[in-house]
Amino acid sequence: MSPTIRIAGAQIDLTVGDLAGNEARILDAMQWAEDVRADVLVLPELAVVGYPPEDLVLREGFVTENLRVLDRLAEASGSCAVVVGFVDPLDEGVIDDDSVERRVANAAAVLAEGGVVGVYRKELLPNYGVFDEARYFAESREPVRLWKIGDAVTGVSICEDIWSPNGPPSRQAAAGAQVLLNLNGSPFHVGKGEERAALLREEAIRSGAAVVYVNCVGGQDELVFDGDSMIFDAGGSLVYRAAQFAEELFVVDLHVPIERVVTEAPVPIPVRGDDRSPLVAQEQPLRLTGEAEIYEALVTGLRGYVQKNDFAGVVIGSSGGIDSALAATIAVDAIGPDAVHTITMPTRYSSEGSVTDSEALAATLGCRFDVVPIEATFESFTTTLGPLFDGAASDVTEENLQARIRGTILMAVSNKFGGMVVATGNKSEMAVGYATLYGDMVGGYAVLKDVYKTLVYRLARWRNRDGEVIPRAIIEKAPSAELRPDQFDTDSLPPYDVLDAVLEQYVEQDRTVDEIAAVGFDRELVCRIARMVDRNEYKRRQAPPGVKITSKGFGRDRRLPITNRYLSQ
Repeated sequence: MSPTIRIAGAQIDLTVGDLAGNEARILDAMQWAEDVRADVLVLPELAVVGYPPEDLVLREGFVTENLRVLDRLAEASGSCAVVVGFVDPLDEGVIDDDSVERRVANAAAVLAEGGVVGVYRKELLPNYGVFDEARYFAESREPVRLWKIGDAVTGVSICEDIWSPNGPPSRQAAAGAQVLLNLNGSPFHVGKGEERAALLREEAIRSGAAVVYVNCVGGQDELVFDGDSMIFDAGGSLVYRAAQFAEELFVVDLHVPIERVVTEAPVPIPVRGDDRSPLVAQEQPLRLTGEAEIYEALVTGLRGYVQKNDFAGVVIGSSGGIDSALAATIAVDAIGPDAVHTITMPTRYSSEGSVTDSEALAATLGCRFDVVPIEATFESFTTTLGPLFDGAASDVTEENLQARIRGTILMAVSNKFGGMVVATGNKSEMAVGYATLYGDMVGGYAVLKDVYKTLVYRLARWRNRDGEVIPRAIIEKAPSAELRPDQFDTDSLPPYDVLDAVLEQYVEQDRTVDEIAAVGFDRELVCRIARMVDRNEYKRRQAPPGVKITSKGFGRDRRLPITNRYLSQ
């Protein structure tokens, strides 16, 4: 029987900048790891400060306090080695340039027996998509370092380091590492979980070493971290896979791969000498896929934003349409019905169903519901503007007035009672500008910002899988803004199934008009959609943040100039 190393992983929800809170969470995990007699505890990337800390790392006091936390964690460490992420200030002369922004490293400390045994600094810094690590951190160019923990020679790396076939973990394995410990702050998007699993499996097989991947969990602004930590043995077989979108402490007795030739002397870490009973294998959580996975990501993102920013609850304008219905349902699932307040604000153009369907939804969800008619307010605005608009036909101006009155009311309720307004617009609308600035775009967070309209319907039907929550009438009615008589979205937009298919290729895949037309779409239609996307960048810049669930969301993930005369071809 080959020797084993007892690996503990702490897949926990940490808050950026909450150094005291994060310290407490880490200490709890350390005590648990001692209690289960683990040899090593692995925590997420930058666990001390939360991920991503962004410009906080430019503040000297922030970095200094993060070191004080690390010192206290080190003092509390015992016979279980602890691998924890922190921000490491670099000594003079370690880097070649004078850039203040890059005088720190994204690092992991190895703690044991009351002290810091060693430090690993991240080598490969992601600087694409949502990542800006080259703005903040210096790249490490240090020799391979290994640690002997129990019967295993281990290597430590951080997130992106393991995404390169010739990255630090592969070099650590070549130098003799039998177990590769990888700390992560890896955000979710659809398909990311299986992409990670394939990558980690390949690394284990290629290097002939076991791979331990520990990720954080929870919402942080637009990013949502799904956990989904994994352990693979040296043959590429999955040993354990943790829950998605949920905190979890897990422990595994991992068989140490056959002894390897060690070319770099490992740092020895004292190990516990007591006998241990074999572990009872933990039951692996069921995997979330499809709509279930996406829905949980949205719930997690909204919950994190509301709770970590100390909002008393949320306020949602309920139109009787599918978007606001799904947003309200996600909110109730995220923070509970008592913290959700829905308001419907009818005018002369509102259908009877906009009120009755909204009321039925609120009754099912168990949240507060109010009707605030705005017809008199709308009339007051049109009367006030009458002299200025004399002789001009009624148009989108009057339509947008209704949306902006509603936005004002929602913000007033927010100011009075402390709940954050949740904007309900979806990705299809945001892409083409089918939204009103300072109207339905009002809000502190847009939970459906990265959700196409066709997916909104799929998620609503999925949520109703065990019984009707979102009234069938809401799902089946033709989408309409109800800002003029007999108005439907298709008056202004192509059918959503066509629109979304084009948007997915134009926005997420960055395909040209000609490339999209070549796969079967009408070129004139594609040109029209592309022009709408391009000319509405100014609106999206003023939109609230929202959960990112696709490979390229609007906001920090897709950055185009507002002033831009380039026409897509």
